[in-house]
Amino acid sequence: MAADEGSVRVDSWIWSVRLTKTRSQAATAARGGHVKVNGERVKAAHALRPGDEVRLRHAGRERVVKVTRLIRKRVGAPVAVECYEDHSPPPPPPEATQPVAQRERGSGRPTKRERRELERLRGESHH
Repeated sequence: MAADEGSVRVDSWIWSVRLTKTRSQAATAARGGHVKVNGERVKAAHALRPGDEVRLRHAGRERVVKVTRLIRKRVGAPVAVECYEDHSPPPPPPEATQPVAQRERGSGRPTKRERRELERLRGESHH
């Protein structure tokens, strides 16, 4: 858990400080353009240094963190939070996400009338 001199791969660091569950998720996010370091999109192998700002769009929210310590190995959550300063916007409240329509178990598929009512409620048009 000692700090490394020099630099660390951005995907490795994101995984080490527990912003993603797996390193491959971190690498995939970087490949998809969801990781920015100091405002620029970067590849998974980008070298990270203390003081860099990392923006990660993952699991439906944006995380904005400032690197304070470089680590290569995954560490426990209490140690991980000491390696960055979190400047992320607060997550959206649960009410802000659209509720999923629930049907009673065993009621089968919606009838044409029910389906049209659902479309009308959602503001969708069927043509």
